[in-house]
Amino acid sequence: MSGKIKNRSAANADSLSGGVSCDERILRDCHQLYADPESGLMTVAESVGVKLLPPRKKITVLLMGNHSAGKSSFINWYVEEHIQRTGVAIETQGFSFVTSGRKRESLTGNATLHLYPHFKPLQQFKGVSEYLSTEICTSRQKRFSLVTFVDSPGLVDGDMKYPFDVDEVILWLGDLCDLILVFFDPMGQALCKRTLNIVESLNEKHGDRLHFYLSKADEAGGESDRQRVMMQIVQELCKRPGLNKCGFDMPTIYIPNPNKPSRCVNQIEEVCRTVEKTINQTVQNTLNSLEKDCEVISEAITDTLLNDRQTSVQNRRARCKSCFLTLLGFSVPLALMALLVLGSLSPELLEMALGREGLEALSLYLTPIVRIFESLSVEQRFYSCGGLVLFSFLLLIFARFSFRTRPTLSGKQKRQLQEKLEYVQEVVKSKKKKLYEEYLRQSVSDHDMDL
Repeated sequence: MSGKIKNRSAANADSLSGGVSCDERILRDCHQLYADPESGLMTVAESVGVKLLPPRKKITVLLMGNHSAGKSSFINWYVEEHIQRTGVAIETQGFSFVTSGRKRESLTGNATLHLYPHFKPLQQFKGVSEYLSTEICTSRQKRFSLVTFVDSPGLVDGDMKYPFDVDEVILWLGDLCDLILVFFDPMGQALCKRTLNIVESLNEKHGDRLHFYLSKADEAGGESDRQRVMMQIVQELCKRPGLNKCGFDMPTIYIPNPNKPSRCVNQIEEVCRTVEKTINQTVQNTLNSLEKDCEVISEAITDTLLNDRQTSVQNRRARCKSCFLTLLGFSVPLALMALLVLGSLSPELLEMALGREGLEALSLYLTPIVRIFESLSVEQRFYSCGGLVLFSFLLLIFARFSFRTRPTLSGKQKRQLQEKLEYVQEVVKSKKKKLYEEYLRQSVSDHDMDL
């Protein structure tokens, strides 16, 4: 499959004019705080060596189960549009992403991976890229504007061969999805071993995301038949050590049909409440992550400025040390040259140049050195002068190495970092506080908020 985009007419394009929910606005604003190309937190963090991932604007819900378990039918019911093909046969052969957008379109092939860059590692699974697709519709029913459904292929046992490793792909998707809905079909395929094996593997790492449902419960016969099917499924699940846990729940659901009334208890709204709860938790986690990331960035900027100040102090010390050694290194040969010059001049000339008091002072300081120098033999004088010259040369080498400094920030860079720190501390944190208040006001009274 290529990355073609096929246009379709929107079923309810007028809904685009509808209002945006508070949760949707909060997630969108949080994402914008991260992704803004000029002042986003990702750009600020990158400037100080911190890598951040932007929060997603929607939750991802993975639907899995045996074929004809009602996964696609549930998506159609939730969005109140006929998006996914349904039937007894295996209609969904690949992974189909269903999300809300501005107009009705279908994406196939690479277009799907461009829309969801965090799913690009799926390309590593041989053959799966050709079986990825995305359905975009304009529905804003229920909380669909905040949900992306991932409809997986129907799972069967036996000689059924998939064009890719469906088990590994589902396990990989389970790591990224926020919610995993497992549909069991009561019409003979509920105990599919492939499904149970994948569920057991998912439960090891993501047991809190797994939710089980007995789908098409209205087709399971009478109440006693449904109870018997549920008992068989629960018994099979409990045989798996990882799935044998207390508080196991499996609501009965089916797609309501006014033309086909049923006395079976329909708990399909329980699925909606589970999705709603996951959205609320995602909003809270996003706001909490925003606060933590602000602290990480602030700490990184503060550390960068502090390290720069320490480096500047160390560089100044290195320069002072280098200057002292350089001065000392040049003073030794200069002193020898001065001695040679002064020794070659007559006392009368020195007295005329320095005066009597100056000549007496010079004699006072140089007499011990002259006496020591005169007490040495010619060979010893030669070696002494060579040693002093070598000592001077070593001092100059040490001075050169001591002058090595580490790079520091320019004044402009420090001002920019300080501005970024103020932006994170004052603007972003204030925005986060405001968003949290908006979120809480949905469920808490103003009186409680004032407390």
